[in-house]
Amino acid sequence: METASFSGLLRSLVIIVLVYYALRYIMRLLAPVIVQQVVKKAEQSIYQRQQNTQDQYQQQSAAQDKAQERPAEKKKVGEYIDFEEIE
Repeated sequence: METASFSGLLRSLVIIVLVYYALRYIMRLLAPVIVQQVVKKAEQSIYQRQQNTQDQYQQQSAAQDKAQERPAEKKKVGEYIDFEEIE
């Protein structure tokens, strides 16, 4: 079994620092692209919701137009009976 050495510790710290700075650099390059994709997806989602809302509104207005075109039928409750008074 090997014991830890100062050079091994130093080597590990250098590798960790290099990986950290490399990831920072890569994220600076990729962050605008990632943000752009997120914004684009949000725009599409909002556009689709707006289209769905407009479609529902058009369907409701079409249904109301059809209902308004037909005259409302009067309910037939029964026949009219003329009563005569008996004296």
